[in-house]
Amino acid sequence: MPGIEALIQTEQDGSISFGNFSLNEKSKKQDFEHQGDLYKVKTFYEITKLERNGMFVYESVPGTAVDHFTENDEGVSCRVEGYKTSQVTVQLEEETPYQIFENGELTAEITTNVSGKLAVNLDLEDGKPIDLEIVKA
Repeated sequence: MPGIEALIQTEQDGSISFGNFSLNEKSKKQDFEHQGDLYKVKTFYEITKLERNGMFVYESVPGTAVDHFTENDEGVSCRVEGYKTSQVTVQLEEETPYQIFENGELTAEITTNVSGKLAVNLDLEDGKPIDLEIVKA
């Protein structure tokens, strides 16, 4: 899963997949419609960023490929792949505690800041994706 050929796509289960960390030059796709919202993705080896209706949703530094990204009132879940340790930031509820699960194992509990952003470092290696789940504590 080094990257999504279309940069962003809808999966059969209603989730979205996006990003391509194997690109040498920044690529973007905007006005991608999914469930009534418009998404924009920018991605390459240095960064992957997702916006919904002009608002921040996801960012990783360096870039990642994200598979089956879903979000609901309880949090987000996805599978993330990259080529080295990445800082992943997601938009959630403000000043709310969340539990971080990597491959099903609880790794941290973090409270979001006043803007609702939560950042976590993932120890990624080429070819070894991590199932990430962030849920309200």
